[in-house]
Amino acid sequence: MNKRMVMFILFAVLAAAIISLTTKSGYSQTAKASNPADAGCLKCHEGIEKIADTPVMSQLTCVQCHNGNPNGALKEDAHKGLYANPADLRAVDKTCGTCHAEDVSNSKKSLHSTMAGMISGTRYTWAAQDTKNSIYATYDVEDKDGNVPEKKGAVKSLKQLPMYDASKPMSKDNHPADDYLRDQCLRCHLWSKGAQQDGDYRASGCAACHVVYSDNGKYEGGDKSIDKMKAGKPTMHRITTKIPEYQCIHCHNRGGRTGVSYIGTMESDEYGSPWSAEAGKKGGKKLHGKFYNHLTADVHYQKGMTCIDCHTKHDLHGDGNIYNKKHQAVEIRCEDCHGDAKAVSNLKTSSGNKLNNLKKEGGKVILTSKMDNKEKIVPQTKEVIAKGSSLAKSAMGIANHMNKMECYACHAKWAAQCYGCHARQDTKTRSGDWINTKAMDDPSKGGNMEAKNKTTYKWSETRSYLRWEAPVLGINQKGKVSPFIPGCQIVFTQIGADGKATMHNKVFTTYDGFSGMVHNPIQPHTISKEARTCEDCHANRKTMGFGTGIYNAKANGIDIPFELEQIIDEDGKQIQATSHYGARPFNKEEIDRIMRVNVCASCHDLQKDAKIWKKVTDVTGFAKTDAKHREILKKLFGKGTGVKK
Repeated sequence: MNKRMVMFILFAVLAAAIISLTTKSGYSQTAKASNPADAGCLKCHEGIEKIADTPVMSQLTCVQCHNGNPNGALKEDAHKGLYANPADLRAVDKTCGTCHAEDVSNSKKSLHSTMAGMISGTRYTWAAQDTKNSIYATYDVEDKDGNVPEKKGAVKSLKQLPMYDASKPMSKDNHPADDYLRDQCLRCHLWSKGAQQDGDYRASGCAACHVVYSDNGKYEGGDKSIDKMKAGKPTMHRITTKIPEYQCIHCHNRGGRTGVSYIGTMESDEYGSPWSAEAGKKGGKKLHGKFYNHLTADVHYQKGMTCIDCHTKHDLHGDGNIYNKKHQAVEIRCEDCHGDAKAVSNLKTSSGNKLNNLKKEGGKVILTSKMDNKEKIVPQTKEVIAKGSSLAKSAMGIANHMNKMECYACHAKWAAQCYGCHARQDTKTRSGDWINTKAMDDPSKGGNMEAKNKTTYKWSETRSYLRWEAPVLGINQKGKVSPFIPGCQIVFTQIGADGKATMHNKVFTTYDGFSGMVHNPIQPHTISKEARTCEDCHANRKTMGFGTGIYNAKANGIDIPFELEQIIDEDGKQIQATSHYGARPFNKEEIDRIMRVNVCASCHDLQKDAKIWKKVTDVTGFAKTDAKHREILKKLFGKGTGVKK
């Protein structure tokens, strides 16, 4: 090796060392020196990352956020009065809220904090309340700003969810549904740190989103005092607005399963296939307590987009109102980015707020990714119709398709469907309550699992079966055709104090007379460029809500006269509930019209000859029934058609 090469290698090593010292884990030597108030903390937490790179936050001292005593000689003294998580909602008014008061106030009223939609939907389907709207939240919450837009679904206040006492008679104020929510469903809200297991690790409060955790919850930074083998820590000591999709999935993996669906995964029936190369070990990766199958991911994810590229600040923090349901709180719509049949995107949300990562350039709509700043061309519906295939022109050239259907009614080819939620409550055994927590010495730990009071009963869950293909279609709360999925279909069993069942496989009946088996509208977050086939909508009985005619509910211990996928009877009468006002299955007239299109399409060739047929219908009118169709054919073609009177 010559002298020149040796010098080059030495220079490269020196440069790497300098870069490492100044940038490793985002915490530089300069940053340490610029905050002498941190010197006491850094005696133990040497190498910890800067909390942020922004001009103001990068100058914050440890104590300004975490409190504590930097001059304490012992850990106990130094950590006295410490906030382990300054962003927890129990401490946030004194920390994040001093600069971000509006965001903090809005977040406390958001669905991410109140869980009002999940609570109201569950209580309605369990027959615990006589309304589909919200009465309760995780904690008491009130909108005090004087602006409560009731027409948008906002309410002035909500009370904390009641507790259940099995020794007292079941009533609307003392119902096992509330115990179920407290013990199981309400692990995912901003007041809670959530379940501490692979796939679910996160913090509470603002940090639930803004401090990133890996799926295994291991620390990857430079703080020498933090055990990198112990789970339950963020990847770095950093606050960020660049929030990856897996951070959202730490919560959005149950219920509608939109998070896991977005990346193309859905839990399996515990198979964990294929096998691992290690003898006796399953090869599947277990997250959120489940094994997963890999399906087709949402096209936006395939293009490198993450949740924050679509969902706005109002979607996530809330807009300062207390809403009943998710669809009221989410302002982003497909049309906001992609435009519609008549116009390209105006770069604003449905609420009129500007989409800051969209722009028009050279006749194109461009999206700039919030994670990596890469630019992507956003296809415009108007242009797709003009330049697309004959099928695209036919499907999107039909006015009713564009005016009366959600885009994802066709473009979500699959949706996660979990049929039959079998929930068993064991009143002999106590369990931990996600919203009744102990007062901790450090209030910011009030959302931790160890703070849960043993005030609920033990619950166990299982299900009948899973599906992903061909979701049911129906009419959503906006009056548009939308996918529907089970949500959820409770079959309730209660074990009494004597160990015997007091209720066994009970299916509730809602106040308005429907079975507590439920289907609800959803945006599945499984968008594909290629839409569902015409036949999948116009000739599929399951899509219409009739079910498959295969599953025998009674033989499987569920006392209902229909299968779990069936939401209407053969006369088009609704039999399963929906927990959203305005949402419903198709009615008989709509089904007849939809199913007839499948027959028409074979002759009318998907309206490619629409002008000719318009001339015909101007004279004959539309054949809305088979009888009318025969009459028109007879008029047009006479005896030569073989059509009988």
